[in-house]
Amino acid sequence: MMLPDRFFDDMFLDAPRAPKERMDCDIYEEDGKYVVEASVYGFDKNDIKIETEDGSIIITAEKHEDEVDNSNKKYLRRERHSSSSIQRAFYLGDIDESSIKASFNNGVLKIETAKKESESNRKQIDID
Repeated sequence: MMLPDRFFDDMFLDAPRAPKERMDCDIYEEDGKYVVEASVYGFDKNDIKIETEDGSIIITAEKHEDEVDNSNKKYLRRERHSSSSIQRAFYLGDIDESSIKASFNNGVLKIETAKKESESNRKQIDID
């Protein structure tokens, strides 16, 4: 039995897919500072917002593409004109928020922040 030519096209076009936009991240310590590297491909520098809150770094990338009237086209499938948003948050704890620097190059966002000198809150408790 021969299968129709479009059988495989339809099966793969309509199959569930992984999310288009993901923000894969690496976090590491280097020379007394934290470094976060995040992949935000498909977004521009102006689409990205970085915030801090109580020792956390929050990265949000959001874009809205304007809808263009292409009434002369009959689409079989349309995926390119849409809005998209991704967000990641990381709790790093002892960060010096005044030292945060960020750069964006070829779809990779790099955030560096110094670690705060933690004061030892260790206290010895006497036993009665």
